[in-house]
Amino acid sequence: MTTTNNQPERLDTLQRLELESTIGFEGKIPHGLKLHPDRIHMVYPLGCNLVIENLQTRQQEFLLGHNNNISCVTISNNGKYIASGQVTFMGFKADIIVWDYANREPYARLVLHKVKIEDLVFSASDRFLISLGGQDDGAIIVWNIDTKEPVCGSPAQHKSAGITYCLAASKEDDLQFYSAGNGTIRFWQLDVANRKIRATDINTGVIKRIVKCMTVSPDGIHLYCGTTTGDILMIYIPATQFKTMGPEKKKYSMGITAMQALVNGDVLIGTGEGKIHLTEKETFKSLKSLQALGEVTSLALRGEGHMIFIGTDRSHIYKVNYGDWKMELINTCHNSPINDVAFPFGTSELFGTCSYQDIRIWHAPTGNELLRISQANKTCNSLCFTRDGKMIVSGWDDGRIRAFYPESGREMFTINDAHHRGVTAVAVTNDCRRIISGGGEGMIRVWQINAKSQELLATMKEHKNAVVSIRINKSDTECVTASLDGTCIIWNLKRFARNQVLFENTLFQCVAYHPEEYHIITGGTDRKIGYWEAANGAQIRELEASKSGTINGLDIDNAGNYFVTVSADKLVKLWRYNEGDVISVGIGHGSEVKKVKICPNTQHIISVSADGSIFRWKFPTSTA
Repeated sequence: MTTTNNQPERLDTLQRLELESTIGFEGKIPHGLKLHPDRIHMVYPLGCNLVIENLQTRQQEFLLGHNNNISCVTISNNGKYIASGQVTFMGFKADIIVWDYANREPYARLVLHKVKIEDLVFSASDRFLISLGGQDDGAIIVWNIDTKEPVCGSPAQHKSAGITYCLAASKEDDLQFYSAGNGTIRFWQLDVANRKIRATDINTGVIKRIVKCMTVSPDGIHLYCGTTTGDILMIYIPATQFKTMGPEKKKYSMGITAMQALVNGDVLIGTGEGKIHLTEKETFKSLKSLQALGEVTSLALRGEGHMIFIGTDRSHIYKVNYGDWKMELINTCHNSPINDVAFPFGTSELFGTCSYQDIRIWHAPTGNELLRISQANKTCNSLCFTRDGKMIVSGWDDGRIRAFYPESGREMFTINDAHHRGVTAVAVTNDCRRIISGGGEGMIRVWQINAKSQELLATMKEHKNAVVSIRINKSDTECVTASLDGTCIIWNLKRFARNQVLFENTLFQCVAYHPEEYHIITGGTDRKIGYWEAANGAQIRELEASKSGTINGLDIDNAGNYFVTVSADKLVKLWRYNEGDVISVGIGHGSEVKKVKICPNTQHIISVSADGSIFRWKFPTSTA
């Protein structure tokens, strides 16, 4: 029996999964981390969401409205509005959403730019919002916040100049703002009566620079432009002329990527090599510096600048106290695709994730990182906890199986050369005595864990391609393995031979036993979920699970009533098992979702994605 639902996908009629918390920070967005003028909230983008996080309680709120990744954020000077711009596909219009901060809801949606919003800035008294389109758009548009209408627009640069990257607004004059980019620095004057903006080019003589960030001094007299060369251009605003450039000799390594002018006249800069420098005015020589991990992409000041928040492209957020110049890491997450997520047996408080170079253990309610296990330049493909909780077992792309102590993260043992082409899947039997591993070459190997050694018990070779998922039944008598060769095989773990094989015209990505173990469900690149009889391998039912993307992960709850799927179309879907219909959908991931798990107490769903972010969804109470 095959049931396929051919209706177009309607997400608006479905109940939404409620997003409870996230672990992640989109560090690659320039100037993405902002501090709200109320001094107790920080705002940053994560995929299609805008996260407002309370600095004291770490409570998160989410602004959902964009249909693609957010590319820039700005907050009005009085704190009443937040504006965010997004990227979209070639040829389509990119939205700017102005959010009402007090009510946490959209105030206006401004649509004129194409493809990408490069930068946004509010004018001095927040009457106007100035937006800059990306390189496929190349326009500057001024919007009236009260009427929600555009006032006027203009190409951002001459035909001969390069791309414009950033904007800044005057500190006093509501009608003046500045733009800069590749070989172009311009002052703009807004003429509201005639609905025009008039540009004045700043002549920098023989100096040719690409400006990626700029800031206006608090007295409104100087404009500082940070360049990819690693120096700062200072422009005298009243005379609209280029004044000086510094430092003369020691340029800042890998360019200046973020900057803020401080009240005392000094300029704070962040560089591409991860250093934060406090530089003196006029000469721009470094007075003191700090080292962060990754390229500094955001600098945000709290209050007058007595506290500085730093965002880097390695998804770290640091806090620096200006007085004692000490740096503290306050937020961290993966910055490369997360390959697997696992819960220890019977606990919903902790979970582990694995990615390029590391395994991390997280405290689920707070989102704090409890443990990090690092292996330089290697990728962890698969991760699981033993049932007694005494060991973390992981499979790595260098062909080794590594086991770690969960409290300290120390290595317990390593099985070298477990597979050619990397270990792509691992699972541990319920008696904690055996590890079953799958490799990139298609082998399934069973290892006996002894007190001081690990021995190979059996090798089962039938798969022709990488093994992506292994699930073992409760009695340790059989296991099911899913492979990219289009087969799932049910193995007998007593005889180490094949019991059944399931064929499908797809690359399987995930497989799971129903808790009663009479069914197996699978997902793969044909975007369908298959229900199979465990005893004889017959297909019972097939559901279309996604309109556009591969099914990357699935998990069934402990009672067997519900299961959740994630796919490359960035959606998380909760299904009823027997009825085979979607009851809730979770929207918010910014890139393809790689894996998903329902926590053992069926209160939350954890999904992990290719941009390194972890989302924690509330399991709907009406169903649980």
